[in-house]
Amino acid sequence: MFPIRSDTVKKGYERAPHRALLYATGLSKSQLDKPFVGLVSSFTELIPGHIGMRELERSIEKGINAGGGTSFIFCVPGICDGIAMGHKGMHYSLASRELIADMIESVTLAHALDGLVLLTDCDKITPGMLMAAARLNIPCIVVTAGPMHSGMYKMKRRSLVRDTFEAVGLYSAGKISDRELEELEMCACPGQGSCQGLYTANTMACVTEAMGMSLVGCATALAGMAKKQRIGYESGVRIVQLIKKGINSRKIMNRKSIENAIKIDMALGGSTNTVLHIPAIAHEAGVKLPLEVFDEISKNTPHITKLEPSGDHLMEDLEYAGGIPAVMSVLKDSLNDVMTVSGLTIRQIAESATVENPDVIRNFETAYSKQGGLAILRGSLAKGGSVVKQGAVKPDMMKFTGTAKVYDGEEIAMKAILNDEVKPGDVVVIRYEGPKGGPGMREMLLPTATIVGKGLSDSVALITDGRFSGGTRGPCIGHVSPEAMEGGLIAIVQDGDKISIDIPNRRLDLLVSDEEIKNRFSKWTPPEPKIKTGYLSRYGKLVKSAGTGAILSSD
Repeated sequence: MFPIRSDTVKKGYERAPHRALLYATGLSKSQLDKPFVGLVSSFTELIPGHIGMRELERSIEKGINAGGGTSFIFCVPGICDGIAMGHKGMHYSLASRELIADMIESVTLAHALDGLVLLTDCDKITPGMLMAAARLNIPCIVVTAGPMHSGMYKMKRRSLVRDTFEAVGLYSAGKISDRELEELEMCACPGQGSCQGLYTANTMACVTEAMGMSLVGCATALAGMAKKQRIGYESGVRIVQLIKKGINSRKIMNRKSIENAIKIDMALGGSTNTVLHIPAIAHEAGVKLPLEVFDEISKNTPHITKLEPSGDHLMEDLEYAGGIPAVMSVLKDSLNDVMTVSGLTIRQIAESATVENPDVIRNFETAYSKQGGLAILRGSLAKGGSVVKQGAVKPDMMKFTGTAKVYDGEEIAMKAILNDEVKPGDVVVIRYEGPKGGPGMREMLLPTATIVGKGLSDSVALITDGRFSGGTRGPCIGHVSPEAMEGGLIAIVQDGDKISIDIPNRRLDLLVSDEEIKNRFSKWTPPEPKIKTGYLSRYGKLVKSAGTGAILSSD
């Protein structure tokens, strides 16, 4: 007999008060005899990726009940990185990941739920839910709500990053008019779904399916389509089966499945934020995952897709080309053959899939690169590591030595870029934006997108102890660790210093003598925290470096 955790609150004479409260919610006696399944929804009217979740909730709920379970919806908050970008709101985005995991843990254990279906879509919500699943180690399935369709303007497909964020730089440079900017604003995001390219939300959806935590085809099935409704229903049915079979999350989430997730990520050329999220998920699953694993896998995994921002394809193209199963079919000989929540193994999924468009999903012979989309750089400026989306860097910028332009915060850097203070040959350094220094490690999509829009991405690099949106392209290096607030070398970089970036050899170095570095540190003291009250103040005291996945620890 499978374990029924919910018996803790519904069996025995001493649980009469508990049953009375459950009956007060409208439950029948027969429903009390079934497994209790939490449907964790991140529905909110604030985020395009989540506005369609009410219908998906119904589909999942129907599946749970049809499968023989009793469903209970409870909710967690969501933050839209695009709306939070470029102001105080972005401090809260990464930090919300921990809140989401903690809230799911709290509600699930307080009510002794038997399993969870986790309904998510956007950047920090998906990893937060996966962290909770790994921590709780009960049966769990993730349903990602799906990518947004492309927009259309002047008979050309449009997307959020290229046609709004990068349009800021184009407008600033006088390359588009007021009317064009307004038209792009209106049409770039035509409706529900996560932003159309391989940015963080969609990368994490792909990682989730590759890890085996969502049903086949879930990652790329488009928002609002009937296919997504069917996947929601089947996920509801399947979670009850997992509960009855006692298949807990850590039977799916282990070292081998996490390696598969990284391989798919590298083959796709996904967001640099996975280098924060996958280690944090692994930590909750009890798996040690040093940064070197990402680099080892990247060096042996071909880059076989180029979706925006690296290329011109969108998530809808990946869906119609066969989705993640088709990507697995190309990599099947290098993937670990492990169980997934669907009941199929990775090998079975890969062998049943076909690539419908070899231009969208290439093979080993036609790959864009023999190496994966991300690279881990170390060196004097990043002894604890840093990350770059090498698949989005043009060949002539893979090695670059430039002159530092240093800014203590994103807003100051953004003003300088818009005022044309940044010139070809510069390395923009944005510091005190790390996990502690931010606090919250803000994304730098506005500066990077504006650099692209101004036509400087082939002549200007950017490094930061903060992080980047999945929409970033060009020679942009994030997660520089140790961060400035912790006394990393980035804290004493000065205007005019020379910085060497060597992506092929995985190096990031400050070209300043040891004696000068020692002299500068003798005069350096960390600044006061930017935020001294509320949740972010507590977060800043507990968060660890980007190299750990920015996990929280009191040690």
